[in-house]
Amino acid sequence: DLSCPICFDIFSDPVVLSCSHSFCRACLQRWWTERRKDTCPLCKEVSSFRSPPCNLALKNLCETFTLERRKNPPKEPEELCSLHAETLKLFCLDHQRPVCLVCRDAKDHSDHRFRPIGEAAQDSREDLARILKPLKKKLALLKQAKGSCDGTAEHIKTQSKHTERLIRNHFNQLHRLLEEEEEARVAAMRDEQKRKCRDMKDRIEVLNRAIRVLSDTIRTAEEELRAADLRFLQNYKAAAARVKYCPLLDDPQTPRGALIDEAKHLGNLAYNIWTQLKKTASYAPVLLDPNTAHPELVLSADLTSVTFGPRQNLPENPERFDQHHCVLGAEGFTSGTHGWDVEVRRDQNWGVGVVSESVRRKGQIRDGFWGICLFNGDVTAVSHLVPSKRLPVKKLQRVRVQLDWDGGTLSFFDLDSDRHIHTFIHRFTEKMFPFIGTNNKLPIRILPVINW
Repeated sequence: DLSCPICFDIFSDPVVLSCSHSFCRACLQRWWTERRKDTCPLCKEVSSFRSPPCNLALKNLCETFTLERRKNPPKEPEELCSLHAETLKLFCLDHQRPVCLVCRDAKDHSDHRFRPIGEAAQDSREDLARILKPLKKKLALLKQAKGSCDGTAEHIKTQSKHTERLIRNHFNQLHRLLEEEEEARVAAMRDEQKRKCRDMKDRIEVLNRAIRVLSDTIRTAEEELRAADLRFLQNYKAAAARVKYCPLLDDPQTPRGALIDEAKHLGNLAYNIWTQLKKTASYAPVLLDPNTAHPELVLSADLTSVTFGPRQNLPENPERFDQHHCVLGAEGFTSGTHGWDVEVRRDQNWGVGVVSESVRRKGQIRDGFWGICLFNGDVTAVSHLVPSKRLPVKKLQRVRVQLDWDGGTLSFFDLDSDRHIHTFIHRFTEKMFPFIGTNNKLPIRILPVINW
């Protein structure tokens, strides 16, 4: 009686139609909107008004019923023993099932252990909660891993946009350089065109003047030839003198170099442009890998310098150092001889050298490193294999690192004085990566190779 015939739930804001049927206001309006007819959903009688009045008595009754049901929810019916029709009050620990008091004394349960239903339920709840703990821990780890993956996915998108922007910036610079070189070469060709066209125009003017003089002389002489004999003889000497003394130019010849020097403008064009572009580009023998950098290290756009700065929100990927302020090179070495120069600073601590591929990235680094560092104003050689050694170096601005993987040596030189600083001797068996560690707010920089 308290249920809406449309939604079959307790009436909510019931309204009554002229046919005395009641419905929820929202249900009725939705019914009318869908069918486009203002009829009773039960008896199909046309409603006499578009907005039916509220059934106040039914509304109060439904609200009272709902309130009472919330205060006194219906109790679950007691389950009875299927054998004895008695209330199940005990739990047989041996059979692991509820039983009644009669079952306890039955032959089937002789010498069995029993517990009250409440105690047995509590024990089982505690047992279930205990075995549920590993699942909860695993769920927490999975959620944490998912959160890490979500953060990594967002970082990948950020990395992609950042990298794409830098790529486009680099190519825009190259485009501008190419456009400038194109304009310069086209302008040089057009200057040559104007100059050679102007020279040819001057030569044409000279020839035109000579053609006019000769044409006038020839025309006058031909007119004398057509004159009567007496007149011709009278004017002969003057006409002959004009023809004889008419200035004659040398036979005209096209001068050398009159044409556009196409070989100069087109010869080895791509190579010459590449040579010009190479002057504006730099080559770094070592590039830094941002995926290994400590979150408080900031790398330059060209990945050749690093500074210490505010902590960044970066993924905790396995390659990244989380305790030591260092970053690795993007490429490791398993053979050969390799060298790179590093511009260091003396205002704060720093370190340069190599680490093995298996070096610990999380927590304290305990092995797999060789290098020199500035610590408390002193330059020191450090390695996990030998004790630290203070080096007699005062002003160190630029360091050359020389790795001979096959020969088993790692040497350091003062680039400004070209003086040897220190050499480690070790038989390398792993891939070795360059590293830079710094607490400097000024950049520690991999120096470019000038003549490459």
